[in-house]
Amino acid sequence: MAPERPTVLITVTLPVRSTIEDAQRRLGLADDEVDTAYGLVPVDPARGTYALLVTEAAGARLQGAPEARGSHQGPFANPKIEPFGPVQSKDDED
Repeated sequence: MAPERPTVLITVTLPVRSTIEDAQRRLGLADDEVDTAYGLVPVDPARGTYALLVTEAAGARLQGAPEARGSHQGPFANPKIEPFGPVQSKDDED
């Protein structure tokens, strides 16, 4: 479920083939603090680095939590991405 509050990105280091539940457990995050629709996105699977979208409050809490240090990085901004200028059809491109 996607949180309705503003969100930030963090990266977390976990064993290969970890799940979003593993990330939540490692970082002590509640279900309503994580965008489960975004999921746990592999950034560098060989190193066990994954991206996770969390609420701003959760990102700020993790930043100051000594028990979470070393297992994550961030929070990083999550700017909205949208088209610049009018949307063009396939015919406009030819």
